[in-house]
Amino acid sequence: MSWTVSDTSYEERLITTNGNKYMTGNGYLGYRGTLEEYGKAQLTAVTLAGLYDKAGDKWREPVNVPNGLFTVLRYGEQKLSVLEHAPLEHVQELDIRSAVHRRETVYALENGGRLTFAAERFASMELLHMLASRLTLQATHDCKVVIETGIDSDVWDINGPHLFGRQEELQGETLVSSAITGELKLPVAVAERTVCSFGEAVASAAGTRRIITAELKAGETYEWFKYAAVYTGLDAEEPVTAAVHAVTAAAEAGYGKLLAAHRQAWEDRWAHSDCRIEGDDAAQFALRYSIYQLLIIAPTGSEKVSIPARGLSGQVYKGAVFWDTEMFMLPFFLHTDPAVARNLMMYRIHTLDGARRKAEEYGYLGAFYAWESQDSGDDACTLFNVNDVFTGRPMRTYFRDKQVHISGDVVHGLWQYVTFTGDDSILRDGGAEVIFECARFFYSYAYYNPVKKRFEILDVTGPDEYHERVNNNAFTNALVRETLDIALQTAQLMKAKYPEAWNTLESRFAGGPFLGEFTEMLEQFYMPQPDPQSLVIEQFDRYSTLEDVALPDLKARVIHKNEYWGGGNGLATTTKILKQADVVLMLNLFKGSFSQEVKKANWEYYEPRTEHGSSLSPCIYALVAADVGMPDWGYPYFMRTATVDLTGESKQYVGDLYIGGTHPAANGGAWMAAVLGFAGLQFDGIAVRLNPSLPKAWTAVELPVVLRGNIYRLRVSREAVTVTAAAENTEALAFGLTGTEPTPCKPGAELNLYTAAAEHK
Repeated sequence: MSWTVSDTSYEERLITTNGNKYMTGNGYLGYRGTLEEYGKAQLTAVTLAGLYDKAGDKWREPVNVPNGLFTVLRYGEQKLSVLEHAPLEHVQELDIRSAVHRRETVYALENGGRLTFAAERFASMELLHMLASRLTLQATHDCKVVIETGIDSDVWDINGPHLFGRQEELQGETLVSSAITGELKLPVAVAERTVCSFGEAVASAAGTRRIITAELKAGETYEWFKYAAVYTGLDAEEPVTAAVHAVTAAAEAGYGKLLAAHRQAWEDRWAHSDCRIEGDDAAQFALRYSIYQLLIIAPTGSEKVSIPARGLSGQVYKGAVFWDTEMFMLPFFLHTDPAVARNLMMYRIHTLDGARRKAEEYGYLGAFYAWESQDSGDDACTLFNVNDVFTGRPMRTYFRDKQVHISGDVVHGLWQYVTFTGDDSILRDGGAEVIFECARFFYSYAYYNPVKKRFEILDVTGPDEYHERVNNNAFTNALVRETLDIALQTAQLMKAKYPEAWNTLESRFAGGPFLGEFTEMLEQFYMPQPDPQSLVIEQFDRYSTLEDVALPDLKARVIHKNEYWGGGNGLATTTKILKQADVVLMLNLFKGSFSQEVKKANWEYYEPRTEHGSSLSPCIYALVAADVGMPDWGYPYFMRTATVDLTGESKQYVGDLYIGGTHPAANGGAWMAAVLGFAGLQFDGIAVRLNPSLPKAWTAVELPVVLRGNIYRLRVSREAVTVTAAAENTEALAFGLTGTEPTPCKPGAELNLYTAAAEHK
């Protein structure tokens, strides 16, 4: 089975797409899949997690740092670059098993000669601050080549510049580029070391480049190595010293040793996360690629950063963390790497004060989490996110102030973490406070209808952003109800297990609203119900009165390809056409609360009315299709989700706003569709139940999972469902098929669920 994605020709039109497709990273930094000679015009970027800057009155965004792997060749008067010299042959590839990027380019020389330039690189998964590359040259004729290599400090920014007071220096054999961020005045340093045993090397006057002049002999291979390290004031007191020390140590250790450690780190990660699909090679590769994209952005080294909506692929979406993380990425880490899952949720705990400030800004109590969250938790989302493509004027949107479900999403994620891991210490460490503050926010936001004698949630925007400021959005109401219920459960747990922490919290919230008010609101809370005849749940109040236009007919009304369909005058605003899964997403989150008939009826009703204008949407339709026993309905949505970054076929603009980049929520959604959907895995914290629903091409799915600290290997086929427990497990969780009594699986044992179910009967 191939682990490699590749292209065998150079096409300028694919530069941006390939920058996403060939991404490497390690959770600390992301390196776009660009070529060695590329610069900022080709969107080369080394994007750091958790370091943000605001330039003037522009949008605040993550910082891209200088590129320490820059290299360009010259032959005579020619620059040997794919941008200026059409190659005879060109291959670009990415080995997703070991996260190594490679390119090989063949250029024509005079007299029929050929020069082959090859390079491989990786962002070390063992040494998170380190980038390393191995480069080679081989010519068919004797020739003279000049190599210009070093650090490219001309950084690509969307809303920059962000680095000031740049200093370039040569410390021994190490090139250094350092600067200070504009807003927080944090130092940033990139150090580069080149190890070359051929040619004559001279540092350039610019300070961050070196020139190597080489006389190449026909048929011989010439090899050199580059090591680049990135440190900031968030990592070390003296980033320059740390970066110089890192590249010096790397050069002494050698490329081979660094690569071996990096490969081993990746083998360890795949051992805990690889999901094997039998019978469908295309689906297998797409799923593995999706998992790869999640692994390169997982914050393994810090609990103060999370995963932005576009990963570490650049500054798009301001590098902000959205609800995507809890709803679409967290499940993967809960099942494969609980330590990363904890980091993701600790980020929300660390940014609680920002959520409090936002609630206070709008006149509410508690915590109103940021729609676009950065390092402090304050909302980076503006009131005008989209420009009208016809007038050029900013359009007022209601993402920041009306998508209140974000606080419920955070609570949902925290409770999922506790449920899956059994680690309720996160509640003591701030999680309980987050939950209570979110519940207080919803209590202060809610409206009590004295005529109908119920609490309602009015004036909100749900997941379907084409319909803003609606009342009683079913998804939002479901998250509010869950938040209140979780708050009450949390109180009971804290009283019993962490009485000292509980006493502190109880005293803090003694003035209310607190548990009494939460109970009252929960008992009288309004939740939209399925229509008795159609079984359809109305997405929000009066949704049924909107124009019921077919999606192709609405698309025929489009005047400008990038016009925004939502907002005050958007094409979809007065119709039933949705941007993305909304009610169907709710049915997936709370699948145990709805009958199969209700889920099927809503899938059939809403799917034709869903534009899938968000990459978050298709996977949800795959999940619910599998849940209702129609996996072949869901399979095309799974493939659309899993290949979004392979094909580059995703929405690149909203209005005139560029929103390109990788799609980690879709990557997480692909894993969810395969494992939680088609394999049918469900865990409630006590027992595991499987409801397999494999697409016709799949003969089996096999994967490891980590549940409450115990490791299991699952194999789901049409003939059998087997569970193998690791010998080192500390408890025997129970497993069963849906509708059967679960059977404990003891450490080191193998359990066949079909056999167990038959024996139980």
